Amino acid sequence: MDEGSYRYILSGSLLGVELKDLRSEPVGYIGVKDMYPLDFEEFISCVGISDAVIGSLREAWKRREAVNEFVHGKIMELFRLYLIVGGMPAAVSRYIESNNLQEVMAVQQDIIRLYKRDIARYDPGNKLYIEEIFNLIPPELNAKNKRFILKRLNEHAKFDRVESSFLWLTNAGTALPVYNVEEPKVPLLLARSRNLFKLFQNDVGLLASQYAEGIQLRIINGDKDINFDSVYENAVAQELAAHGIATYYYNNKKRGELDFVIALGGKVLPIEVKSGKDYETHRALSNIMDCKEYDLQQAVVFNNDNLRVAGKIVYAPVYMAMFLEKENTAPAYYKVDLSGL
Repeated sequence: MDEGSYRYILSGSLLGVELKDLRSEPVGYIGVKDMYPLDFEEFISCVGISDAVIGSLREAWKRREAVNEFVHGKIMELFRLYLIVGGMPAAVSRYIESNNLQEVMAVQQDIIRLYKRDIARYDPGNKLYIEEIFNLIPPELNAKNKRFILKRLNEHAKFDRVESSFLWLTNAGTALPVYNVEEPKVPLLLARSRNLFKLFQNDVGLLASQYAEGIQLRIINGDKDINFDSVYENAVAQELAAHGIATYYYNNKKRGELDFVIALGGKVLPIEVKSGKDYETHRALSNIMDCKEYDLQQAVVFNNDNLRVAGKIVYAPVYMAMFLEKENTAPAYYKVDLSGL
């Protein structure tokens, strides 16, 4: 009824799927708010990092200055913890209550089981495809080429036939697709390839929980002998999604592949994410930055070390992805002066 006595709130993990089944939506009467797992800034606030410390990190990012080494070490330790716990509220709450990572993993496994039950419940006709795609996210991200390969789903799979299954996972909020762009030029959307993409988990903690047992301890200890690139990249993809930033990647046979390409302030920002010591080796990024055709002004390489700048490239601690934010250029208030009419 339209007499205004009541206000209604709908919440749930699958509203993106449910609302698509409505015959019509009450335009002008309904607002939609996307909810995400806790991002890294929210996570460290929950575990006790003060606003003052976060503010000092933000200033270091803005000024392109190194962070105090002690602070940097502690925030990196928290970032590795975040890779394991993630941002699902139930998992974060369990960690804060117990500090027990085994209990956190049990919560995460429960969430994954519930996801699979939801798949069967909400889309029984395509549940086998959807669940198989969901199960393939961790191994596909861990492959050398992180792009989702349809042939691993089915030797004869065609994108048009399984597209609805990918869209279901996206609308349900359980997966984050990052599409390929043919050129790093704004607007990036116009250069997007519909059927070439990487598929990330909606929460990095859920991703880590699906890898082989023991990876959590190796992540916490910062094991140098294991490649964490897929987990690091998932954390960055998740951060950008939470900030409302449309995220792409670039791949060219001649120039190579960039992990992420985003647009901020009307300019393209290439991003590389490195978990190892050789983060200064980035052939594709160097090729793109040297390309006069694109005239890119700056790039970021997220890694484990402190912040420093080398030419056009900012080498920044991976936790500083939390400071990549969309600029709101729309005027907040405007009123036309009609007094002369």
